[in-house]
Formats: sequence, C-alpha cells, structure tokens
Amino acid sequence: MKQIYTLLLLVFASVASYAQEVDSLKLEIQRIENSLQYQTGVISLKDGLATITVPKGFKFLDGEQAEYVLTDLWGNPKTGTSLGMLVPEQYGVLDSNSWVFNVEFDEIGYVKDDDANEIDYADLLNTMQEETLEENAARKAEGYEPIQLIGWASTPYYDADQKILHWAKEIKFGEADEHTLNYNVRVLGRKGVLVLNAIAGMNNLPEVQQSIATVTGNVAFESGHSYFDFDPKVDEVAAWTIGGLVAGKMLAKVGFFALLLKFWKVIALAVVAAGSAVMKFLKRRKEATPAEEVPVS
Repeated sequence: MKQIYTLLLLVFASVASYAQEVDSLKLEIQRIENSLQYQTGVISLKDGLATITVPKGFKFLDGEQAEYVLTDLWGNPKTGTSLGMLVPEQYGVLDSNSWVFNVEFDEIGYVKDDDANEIDYADLLNTMQEETLEENAARKAEGYEPIQLIGWASTPYYDADQKILHWAKEIKFGEADEHTLNYNVRVLGRKGVLVLNAIAGMNNLPEVQQSIATVTGNVAFESGHSYFDFDPKVDEVAAWTIGGLVAGKMLAKVGFFALLLKFWKVIALAVVAAGSAVMKFLKRRKEATPAEEVPVS
C-alpha cells in the first residue's frame, strides 16, 4: 500500500508542476494584454489618407502594436505595413476565440473594376489553390508552416456603388486541426486600396460576417483620396483588377500557441521528469521479487 501512495504522490507532483506552469502562462498572457494601449473614437490613418471611426463593440490598436501582435505573438512574417487593428471589445488578442481586422493601405494605383461581373470565381479558386501549394517550399525554407487553401468561406462580392470588395478564404496552416479564416475587405481609392483583413478561426465566421457592414460603414477615404477623385491625367492605373485583388497573401492567428513556445520546455521538462520518476517506480515494481509484492486480498 505504501508503494501505491508513493506512485500517487509522484502523479500528483507532476500535475501540480504542470498546473504551476499553466498559471505562469496565464499571468504572462495577462501581462501582455495589459501592456497594449487600445483606442476608441475617430482614428486618422496614414497622415490623413483615410479615417476609421472605431465601431461600437470594437477597440483599436495602432500600427506599431498591431505589428507586434501579428509578428511576435501570432508568428506571421514581418511586413511593417499594418496601420492598425480592430479588435472586438470582448476579446484580448491572445484569447483562444479572439479575432481581428488588420488594416493596411496598398498603394497600387487606381483599380479599374470593369472585370467585376466577368470573373469565374470557381476557376480563380483552383488557380489560387495550385499557386499556394507551389509556394509552400519557399515558406518551409523560411521556417514557416505550409498552407493549404481549403476553399471559399464566403464567395467574393463586389459592391460597385460603394467600391467595396469582400471575400473569405478557409485555410489550413501546417497540421492544425482548426482551420483559419481570412475574411478580406478592400475599399477602393484613388491611389490604391484600403485593406481590412479579418484574421480569425472558422468558428468566428458568423461574428465576422455580421460585422462587415458596420466596419466598412465606418471607414472612409479623406477628400481628395477617394475612388471618385481619380484624375486620369495625373493618377496611375493599377495593374491589378478586381480578380487580382482576390488572390492575395494569407495571415494566421496562432497567438496562444506562439506564446506557449516560450514556456513549452519548462512544462515539458516538468512532465517528463515526473513521468520518468513514475516509470522508474513501475520498473522497480516489475522487477520486485514475489516476497516484496503486496498480496492481493
């Protein structure tokens, strides 16, 4: 019976050690969240290019903090292009169920929308899936997980009156069980497009879809920068078309797991050490002589 108690103590010790490390992880997540400076109200983007009025139910991180979240916390390649990030007010950026709209401006010129009604999005999807697979070798070489484009989570839609394009991709990163949602919004302007990418899990799709109208209704180019201010005499026309905008980069939200990497060795060592002690105990039990065995009553 004493030996059984010893075994139980070893198991409890391993569980306690693991629980302590999990608590440390929770404290680190809370520390990171507390360090972020969220904003509300009217936000000026890129020196007066556009404004975003933070919608009810959201909070805003500026470009520097958004880059920190995207690269240091979520493990995406560093670009330095984020103008900021809209975060649902009920979530922190490292919450398991969180999602965000990342805001950028792509200065590609004036995008003609003549092709908007002529695009076969099924064919475009097939092409994008093939290209994604071909690019995986380069991603692996740079230390990033391969990507599989599963399909449309929301078929591309273009609002010709508002000059707003949006669509959604369902993506699988590496061997992840949960697929990633990239919900893409493009607001066409005079010299390029405002980019609003919702980076989320597939389980967030209903929330994201419900917020599209609210978010796009609170983003606007300043006077002189809108699509309708285009001057063919001085402004450049983009090489991109509506169809070309749909085939873009993909981002991942892997925040909890990226942060977990900082602690995994400590947690693993604690579990392995305890497990090793348990195995040694069981081995001793197996090699014990019959006289040392505890009789079964």
